[in-house]
Amino acid sequence: MDFVRHAAQLDTSVLGDATQAEDHITGICFKTGPPRRVGVELEFTVHHAGSPGTYLDPPTLRRALGAHSPATLHPANSDPPVPLPGGGLVTVEPGGQVEISSAPADSLAELHAAVTADLTYLTGLLAAAGLTLGEHGIDPYRSPRRLLDSPRYAAMERTFDRRGPHGRTMMSSTAGLQFCLDAGTEDQVGARFATVSALGPVLVAVFANSRWHAGRDTGWASRRMGAWLGIDPDRTRPLDPYADAAAGWAAYALAAPLLCVRRDGDRWDPPPGVTFADWIAGALPGKPTIDDLDYHLSTLFPPVRPRGYLEIRYLDTQPGDEWIAPAAVLTSLLADDRSAAAALSRAAPVADRWRPAARDGLADPALRSAAGEILELALAGLERTGLPAATRDRVTDIVDRRLHRYTDRAEGTHR
Repeated sequence: MDFVRHAAQLDTSVLGDATQAEDHITGICFKTGPPRRVGVELEFTVHHAGSPGTYLDPPTLRRALGAHSPATLHPANSDPPVPLPGGGLVTVEPGGQVEISSAPADSLAELHAAVTADLTYLTGLLAAAGLTLGEHGIDPYRSPRRLLDSPRYAAMERTFDRRGPHGRTMMSSTAGLQFCLDAGTEDQVGARFATVSALGPVLVAVFANSRWHAGRDTGWASRRMGAWLGIDPDRTRPLDPYADAAAGWAAYALAAPLLCVRRDGDRWDPPPGVTFADWIAGALPGKPTIDDLDYHLSTLFPPVRPRGYLEIRYLDTQPGDEWIAPAAVLTSLLADDRSAAAALSRAAPVADRWRPAARDGLADPALRSAAGEILELALAGLERTGLPAATRDRVTDIVDRRLHRYTDRAEGTHR
């Protein structure tokens, strides 16, 4: 989801040194101003309705999506994909996961209405083709199999394979919920970034729903997050919530190994271990450009990614319309500086418990205790989200169920 949608102007200016690259990254990572807009990306695995374990093929998905098919699925079609009724765009991930990328909205209520229209329409469109959207953060039925072929995805897969199976799993089996918020005014950015980052382990635990993968119980509350944590930590580890976010993001980006390098032909594999800083220093033929740097930033996946706004990437996708619950929790907690500070205070003691959150969820006592306090704070402030009363009641019901879900863990059910 991009807060400003337009055809990007490629900047082919050559980067002469690392300082120039750092200046570019810090200059674009946060757009400051009063926090107002919100957006969401809803990603789903897609299944044959009568046989959820059967793999998809690109023609089936392309026919189902019709005029909404993205270029990755229909490269021969030069026409841009038609937006969904609520303004969202459809994208397709390497394993055939379908994603709704919303248009930015001026309020959570406006976003909820638009995305509800898009999700209802997309569900019907797929149902007419005998397909259904998954309800979990990872494919419960099928092992990873890449559906889309491109130099980028092939290079990513080969690079990830050097470290183990988690990259393939992430690319082709996982489905996430990404919630996007304005970064805030200049004096708010640091606190808002710290708050959404520190909240990560708690909200991963609360909304984890990806225990089963490829027909087996993995033992993890969020196997999706477990897969992300198993990928190269130089591109997926969290940024320090309490450090200067802009400077930290610049250092993170320059130290991260290249995932793929665009060139003529279909082999975009980089030399192993070469970082973007190394490229600037001459490790590859030719100097990188600003556009190369922007492309490199798109291959970095921390749980909270600065993109001019705050892109919150740590949540499992939720079944159906239940995405509104974590979105409302975050909106409520960030509604003003006072509630954000209270949320940060309660989240800080468990802000580094990413692995326990993914593995144990709310069975982890420290996370469960923090979750109770944080969700009580969020629910008490739901009126500040601007959602209608009926939707607020729905959010409360979902959160109450999620908060007490850990007691059902021994049953091994898909929840």
